[in-house]
Formats: sequence, C-alpha cells, structure tokens
Amino acid sequence: MSEWKKICLVNDIPVLGSRRVARAKGMDVAVFRNDEDVVFALLDRCPHKGGPLSQGIVFGTSVACPLHNWTIGLADGCARAPDVGCTQKFSVHVADGVVHLDATELATLALEQQAVVAGPASKVLAGA
Repeated sequence: MSEWKKICLVNDIPVLGSRRVARAKGMDVAVFRNDEDVVFALLDRCPHKGGPLSQGIVFGTSVACPLHNWTIGLADGCARAPDVGCTQKFSVHVADGVVHLDATELATLALEQQAVVAGPASKVLAGA
C-alpha cells in the first residue's frame, strides 16, 4: 500500500501549468494540471536533451518541451512519434482538492538522473 505525501492543493497548480517539487536526492518532479483539472507528475527532465518540462506548454494530456518542442505524454512520460524516449512518471493521488505523490517513489525513482548543464559557462566551469 502506498504512503502518500501531501504536495499542494490542485488550485496551487496553474491551469495548463505546473509546479516543481524538490526532492532530498535526485532531480525535481514536475506536477502538471491540464484544463480538465487532471493532475500528472513526471521527472522534470525531457528524455531528449534534458529540458525542464515544468517550463513547457501543457495541452490536453501532453506537455511540449521548451527546448526542442518534443511532445511528452503526461500520463506515461513518453515522447510522441516520431520522437522516442521516456522520462520517469510518478503516481498521483488527488483527494478533496489536495495533490499527493507516492512517498516511496519520490525517495527511490530516477535518483541517478542529473540536471543538464549547457552553454559556454559549463565548459568554463569544467575547466576551472
């Protein structure tokens, strides 16, 4: 049986938007709300080049990655054809307008994933 961790109220997530949930280890989790008030949660990392999905545009049951416009399904975390790849999905439970995520999943899933550092500054910092 899952142990659910209270995250926020549904109304705290903008319609067609998201919120980021920080974890003690691993990358943040993005919690999305579509225009039908359905809530989804994915690792905040596009499977293509690691873009922050929390900054993407939500439409229907998908989000468009802000870096290269890949369409990622919110229900399964997978890119839509012709693109391929998936990001980690997290279980969501909504009760009485409160959003909960599975505490075990938050503590154990996708901990090895790293945020992408891009641009000229990453080369300068690496060589410092």
